[in-house]
Amino acid sequence: MKNFLFALLMLATFTVAGQTKPAINDTLISVHDPVIIRQDSMYYIFCTGQGITAFSSPDMKHWKQLKPVFDKAPQWAVDAIPSFRGHIWAPDISYHNGQFYLYYAVSAFGKNTSCIGLATNKTLDPSSKNFKWIDHGKVIQSVPGRDMWNAIDPNLVMDENNIPWLAFGSFWNGMKLVKLDSALTAVAQPEEWYTVAARKRDFILPDSVAGDAAIEAPFIYHHGKYFYLFVSFDYCCRGEKSTYKMMVGRSEKVTGPYADQDGVPMNLGGGSTVLEGDKNWHGVGHNAVANFSGTDYLIFHGYDAADNGRSKLRIEKLAWFNDWPMVERRR
Repeated sequence: MKNFLFALLMLATFTVAGQTKPAINDTLISVHDPVIIRQDSMYYIFCTGQGITAFSSPDMKHWKQLKPVFDKAPQWAVDAIPSFRGHIWAPDISYHNGQFYLYYAVSAFGKNTSCIGLATNKTLDPSSKNFKWIDHGKVIQSVPGRDMWNAIDPNLVMDENNIPWLAFGSFWNGMKLVKLDSALTAVAQPEEWYTVAARKRDFILPDSVAGDAAIEAPFIYHHGKYFYLFVSFDYCCRGEKSTYKMMVGRSEKVTGPYADQDGVPMNLGGGSTVLEGDKNWHGVGHNAVANFSGTDYLIFHGYDAADNGRSKLRIEKLAWFNDWPMVERRR
């Protein structure tokens, strides 16, 4: 299913069998499912990898690979996912309540035997005396035969009243949104769930096959009067054969309904194209959006046709036209 993994630039380092190759002043880094955040004058990227792969940069150009968030697989995840060996998917990073919240996914590949976990840290600077990741364990779990949704690809978003919601999901019956408690560590009670995006699926197919319903990687970004729901359609993780592309819809409420530029609801298969692959870059997707110094950036991975389809980080400036996002260099 997934989940492996430039108005500015393209940015290369990789993790092999849990070991890192040092990456100082590299201008290309190999990533899957990247998210970005800034603390003080330093930028940090977190992405899919053994123990969660992390990088830092003073300029979003030259990246240094850091130690993984986890030096060994969290025991709760090993207990919940028998096949889990420490390869963690699609982290999401944000800052609230005086600390950084890092949601992440653990899963059996091709199945919705999946969980979303949470770790927090007071700082992202490894040299700080306060640097320490604290794992809070499982937030949400999906179970085959019980759930037709998948607990992967988490994204935390605050609504206009600063109430926390977690978007997540892939394939099956779509992207979910659930309200969290004020501590951001569990589903709020009573539970409140929404399906915010989905594609029609032939349910004759086995659970491990998405058919034409491949959709994942939700990311909700608040801009102006709208909440924008970004998702990725089609297939990741196939190198030059990857068909990933980024789609978007918007809503005045975080709970939706989200609709595309033609007014088609995203929970009925709608979505307007933000960016798709071309002859140079295949399978662009699993994006996040971040604002630094008043400029919005789209961060995602793509498969480099000039480098045997290797997955690499891409960062693009994001512009807005008639309240719709567009990659600036494609204006």
